[in-house]
Amino acid sequence: MKLTNVEKKENNQVELSILVEKDEFEEAMQKAYKKNVSNINIQGFRKGKAPRKMIEKLYGPEIFYEDAINFCYPQAYDAAVREADIETIDNPALTDFDIKDGEFSFKAVVSVKPQLNVKKYKGLEAEKPVVEISDEQVDAEVERMAERNARQVPVEREAKDGDEIIFDFEGFVDGKAFEGGKAEHYALRLGSGMFIPGFESQIEGHKADEDFEVNVTFPEDYHAEELKGKPATFKCRIHEVKEIQKPAIDDEFAKDISEFDTMEEYKKDLKEKMTASAQERADSEYKETLLSQLAENLEGEVPAVMYENEIDQIVNNFSYRMAAQGLDFDSYLKATDMQLDALRQLYRPQAERNVKVRLALEAVARLENLEASDEDTEKEIEEAAKQYNMPVEKIKTLITLSGIKSDIMVQKAIDFVVANAKAPKKPRKTASRKKKETSDGEAAAEAENTTEKAEDKE
Repeated sequence: MKLTNVEKKENNQVELSILVEKDEFEEAMQKAYKKNVSNINIQGFRKGKAPRKMIEKLYGPEIFYEDAINFCYPQAYDAAVREADIETIDNPALTDFDIKDGEFSFKAVVSVKPQLNVKKYKGLEAEKPVVEISDEQVDAEVERMAERNARQVPVEREAKDGDEIIFDFEGFVDGKAFEGGKAEHYALRLGSGMFIPGFESQIEGHKADEDFEVNVTFPEDYHAEELKGKPATFKCRIHEVKEIQKPAIDDEFAKDISEFDTMEEYKKDLKEKMTASAQERADSEYKETLLSQLAENLEGEVPAVMYENEIDQIVNNFSYRMAAQGLDFDSYLKATDMQLDALRQLYRPQAERNVKVRLALEAVARLENLEASDEDTEKEIEEAAKQYNMPVEKIKTLITLSGIKSDIMVQKAIDFVVANAKAPKKPRKTASRKKKETSDGEAAAEAENTTEKAEDKE
């Protein structure tokens, strides 16, 4: 393949003039011959055994041109894109096909990613979070741990708030059973608020093997139209009452759920982990706030196809995640009564932000000469190999070095934007001064004015 010319067009398009030389095109012609020879009958030869030269003599070499072109142009185009060092964002429009003297030439017009600018990327303002986890929050988390480790112990007494019951129920409105109002051996934690208001409190005081009724009124905003605001009677029978027994929050409990010997040690470690986790979330939100500001400062027009490509990627990733959970994407759309176009529109704002943020970060990397060194690239590949538990050489066959380097530069740009951000200025306090001030007061006022002017110049 020879890239004979690269010409920039309007609207971020590039025209590549590509030549497939004799040896390459001859190889493609031979593949085309092998593909078609079994379908060609020539007198004097068994079917599928006619020599290529004989076929071309009778029908002309043009008989193989279409397949030969299809065999060679994809690789030639890909090689030309790499040589031209462009990043394409859509499929090419192929024109000017020509076969002459055993060589094949064509042109490919393709849209490329634009290089846009950002108005401002240094000194973006956002409140940098400082996370503090209180002892009360730690205690609440320990309480939740105790709740998760609680035992359910069957008891021979009336049900009370906090118990779990196993019961049957059937609901009636106007004396008739309604759809969805019946269940057997249903597990309910009293006080959980799982049922409509007033239901669970009426179960309290009843015990196993007792038949009783619960009378309630469906809320006006109930999801089932035919039940909104309707009084209903539920016939109930409890099979079992279980008391929730939480473990004592002491040193023994700490030993059971951790590697620590005392509750004090466990709480200290828990607080550190909760703080680190909360700080990580806060830092992520802080970074996203800065990146949103950066995207707003992007200058230039983003090709619509980039948004569509990003939506494709988001939808495909969503489909893959569902498949990993054993769910069929098409079945999901039917179950949720959602059209694919509606789902794509749902993801459009996210896709547009993703594209703008990426373009803005690439602009920052370009403006600040941020580059991915060979050492950076090798480290990234090694980390990917560890993450996917694959050999480094295998990872290299699955990814492109240019893509890895681009991602590294973008990450460096993120780090640069975050490192050069600043906290927003606090609103200045204004106080009415007396008309007559002491000389000290005048000096203080002058000093304050001078400081404010200096801040405004920053």
